[in-house]
Amino acid sequence: MKKYKMLIFDMDGTILYTLEDLKNTTNYALSEHGFPERTLEEVRQFVGNGIHKLIERAVPAGTSDADIEAVFTTFEIYYKDHCMDTTRPYDGINDLLTKLRAQGYMTAVVSNKVDFAVQDLVKDFFVGQFDVAIGEREGVRKKPAPDSVYEVLKEFDLKKDEVIYIGDSDVDYATAKNAGVDCILVEWGFRDRAFLESLGATVFAKKPEDILDIVE
Repeated sequence: MKKYKMLIFDMDGTILYTLEDLKNTTNYALSEHGFPERTLEEVRQFVGNGIHKLIERAVPAGTSDADIEAVFTTFEIYYKDHCMDTTRPYDGINDLLTKLRAQGYMTAVVSNKVDFAVQDLVKDFFVGQFDVAIGEREGVRKKPAPDSVYEVLKEFDLKKDEVIYIGDSDVDYATAKNAGVDCILVEWGFRDRAFLESLGATVFAKKPEDILDIVE
């Protein structure tokens, strides 16, 4: 009997490479409001806690709340049309999902990315490969709060020990801990292994097929 019934995946940095589109949209929004642009590496460090927090980190220190909201609004509008310009699944992810589902595992996405983008990206890149996808929505606390993971558990009547959470960041590690579920962290995402190990993480996947070996 399989130990887990469902694998819950983070999106950005875990199943999708989204960093270029996030960087390009951030810089478009910043430049539209007269602020200096950010490098790819800076944006890599800013992501993980949702788009609003990304903008808060990207604007210069001391930026007013009103200007932050204006940049955030510009980001949202632009990103709706540009969230798939360069975004793509990581090599091996679609094969992994196909094998998991063929073996009877359920799969889900839980992301801090705004929900409209999560739904569009799943529809475009992962047709039929997830049972549910949940993005950032009004009234639901973002990760590392466990709320979205709990929504998945409730919807599918699953116990905590029947799911495992897969992510790439400190936010994902904290989410799994806060939800009381097992966790795998991937090494191809937005945070390096040494940093994640410093937080106490111990289970890692070097490549997508490793995930199948870990859960079997």
